[in-house]
Order: sequence, then C-alpha cells, then structure tokens
Amino acid sequence: MLSALLILGGIGLVLGGILGWAAIRFRVEDDPLVEKIDAILPQTQCGQCGFPGCKPYAEAIAKGEADINKCPPGGDDGIRRMAELLGVEPKPLGEGLAHKPKSVAVIDENTCIGCTLCIQACPVDAIVGAAKQMHTIIEAQCTGCELCLPPCPVDCISMVVIREEIDSWKWRYPVYMLKQAA
Repeated sequence: MLSALLILGGIGLVLGGILGWAAIRFRVEDDPLVEKIDAILPQTQCGQCGFPGCKPYAEAIAKGEADINKCPPGGDDGIRRMAELLGVEPKPLGEGLAHKPKSVAVIDENTCIGCTLCIQACPVDAIVGAAKQMHTIIEAQCTGCELCLPPCPVDCISMVVIREEIDSWKWRYPVYMLKQAA
C-alpha cells in the first residue's frame, strides 16, 4: 500500500514538473497595448461593438482592424481615453450606435417561467435560477448589456436606469489609475 502511494506521488511530481516547465517554456506574451485598451473598455461583454467581448475588440483596435468609437457602454469618455492612449483624434460614437444610461436588468418574479434562456444569454453570469424556477438578477454583477431581453419568451425582464446618487455613485476610475495619472 505504501509503495503504491509513493509510486503515484512520484509520478505526480514528475508530471507536475513537466507541466511547470512547459508552462514557462511555451508561455505566450500578451500585447501590452491590448491590455491597456482592454482596461479602458467597460467589460460589459455586450457585443454591441460587433465583437464577442471586450478583449477581442481591444485586440482588433490594437491591430488597426477596428475603430475606437464602437463601444456605447464606454461612451465618449472611453473613446477619449482610447484616443489619448493611441495618439489619435477622438471620434463621435459610431453610426447606428446610441449612448445609453447605466442600467441594470430586473426580472418580474410573477411572470418568470424559469425557461433559463436569459441565463444562457448573460455574458457575465449575473442571472441565477434553475429550470422551471423563478430567476433573479445579481445587481452588482449586471452590466446592463441587454442581451437577456431578446431570448425571454414572456418579456419578464426590464432594464432600470441606475441614477447616480450618493448611495450608487462610484469612482469612474479605479484608485490605482488615479494615482498613476497624478
């Protein structure tokens, strides 16, 4: 019994060492420009820019394949910050796109049938529920992307605008970014 445990432990150590070496040897470096652009984007993963998420959009901007004005959740402030980063002139929001106020999804609990279609559509896992059970939104995780609205067969989801008041106000930039700018 002890010999079997020692053999399995040895095999585990050898395989762990091989995996550790491979992780270091075959590591892929990310483009620092992509990381900076991605940090500016709002991380809503809404797809309104025409890309499946913020990271692919950032990669396309860095390669010059996409324009900086395709992100409605980022708004004029995001466009201005990306223009500063890239050293280009800011542009108005892209054609056919509209600025929307910050909002959060709300599910009418009396109407929800528990179909789970909204859960499957949510890119940030802000909807909790089970099949044939009432669903609910985790407001702190909801980005207001509205991707949960179209699949709902009973239209029990609505978007509620979040007003900036003392209770809901947040710093526009993380504190570490404010310190870097100073």
